[in-house]
Amino acid sequence: MPIATASRRQFTVDDYRKMREAHILTEDDRVELLDGEIIVMSPISPFHVGVVIKLTHLLSALPGTTGLVSVQNPIQLNQFGEPQPDIAVLRPRDDGYTLSLPAPDDMLLLIEVSDTSLAYDRDQKLPQYALSGITEVWIVDVQKQIIEQYTQSFEDQYTHLTKVVPGHRIIATTIPALSFTTDRVF
Repeated sequence: MPIATASRRQFTVDDYRKMREAHILTEDDRVELLDGEIIVMSPISPFHVGVVIKLTHLLSALPGTTGLVSVQNPIQLNQFGEPQPDIAVLRPRDDGYTLSLPAPDDMLLLIEVSDTSLAYDRDQKLPQYALSGITEVWIVDVQKQIIEQYTQSFEDQYTHLTKVVPGHRIIATTIPALSFTTDRVF
């Protein structure tokens, strides 16, 4: 007698959007699509919210033509991925992103603020960002108050990691005008 094996169904971005249109998933559901799986995201703590607000304030000081700041909005990595990074700095685009979601080529910088989601952000999201060719990703470790700066993507990893510890300065490689000390975030 043959032994049954379990299999997973991989959802596409189109499947995911149809679930939203059919109200199977609603705006209130804290979920994202990553590598074809619908992932339930962790609740957001007040400290997480505060760090996102501080980063948004720092990024909003960039000159207007440098990039557009998108906060907790979806991006489309590929046909199986529509994550929601905490912050994305996007290249300006004529349509203002009204015709389609930002794609990897639109990204100048992605930032994930990690409190309870650190392992997920490092082990699941980061490899997907690298595979998509996103040039620079920061993971803000709120527990250790360190910003991990990932650059130089190669296949499913980043070959360069800089850990910016408390009191030190981070400079975005993709936006050199973006520079501040970690004290302004934590």
